[in-house]
Amino acid sequence: MPYSYLANPRETRAVLERHDLAPRHRLGQNFLVSDDVIGRILALAELAPDDVVYEVGPGIGTLTVAMLPRVRCVVAVEADRVLPGVLAETCARDGERLAIVQGDALRVTSTELAEVAGSAPNKLVSNLPYQVAATLILDVLQTMLSIERLVVMVQAEVADRIAAIPGSKAYGAYTAKLALHGKVTGRFEVGPGNFMPPPHVDSAVVRIDRVPAPCEQPKFVAEVIDAAFAQRRKTIRNSMAAKGFDKAALDDAFAAADIDPRVRAETLAPADFVRLAAQLRDNIAQ
Repeated sequence: MPYSYLANPRETRAVLERHDLAPRHRLGQNFLVSDDVIGRILALAELAPDDVVYEVGPGIGTLTVAMLPRVRCVVAVEADRVLPGVLAETCARDGERLAIVQGDALRVTSTELAEVAGSAPNKLVSNLPYQVAATLILDVLQTMLSIERLVVMVQAEVADRIAAIPGSKAYGAYTAKLALHGKVTGRFEVGPGNFMPPPHVDSAVVRIDRVPAPCEQPKFVAEVIDAAFAQRRKTIRNSMAAKGFDKAALDDAFAAADIDPRVRAETLAPADFVRLAAQLRDNIAQ
């Protein structure tokens, strides 16, 4: 018994032909045609009957139809104006569990999703449009606090940034800011041959579980991280000073946080930035 009856080239092609559709490059449409990948996504997501799942870019419903029987509701946001009508057909068997929002996922709020789904989503499970994936993941972690787990397919390069460790080439401001909210707890690779048409990049599915807030003012910590990485070739002190931080306050904060001001930002762990931000905040308050 397949996880998704749509997860094969024959059924996908039939749906597209029936609706006179073709993949649209502008919207990053590469349809997943591997039921094995669907099964591995479901295993990482660990869906439960009471889950309200947020799905971005459901396409023709290949992943959606596999999730619907396992959860209370899937609330799907789709940018393509035509595809909600296709979803109504492909997901008809469990249609009462599907809520569809036509629009831009980067502009949708948690409140809007809760109104449509009946309650706020607690998981994001999606084959994300690659051009917005990195931005959307961080935005969800920062603003949709009800979401406890993300299981997302992204470009392999983005997955590398999400899971990077300090000192590695992929580690940067994005990684450090994401780590304030979530921790990577699973990953597997997905080759181009699992899609129709095959994309020109490798893909990966990552699971990110929300972590307890490590700081009181994550927005300020994010500002500190952005300033620290603004000029990667400079020392952290010079980079942050160039972004407007007072040099005397920086020196006091570096000393109190036991951080060498001569190092570069990519050598510091997320916890170091939290500690530095706390000292800077105390100095500003005084």
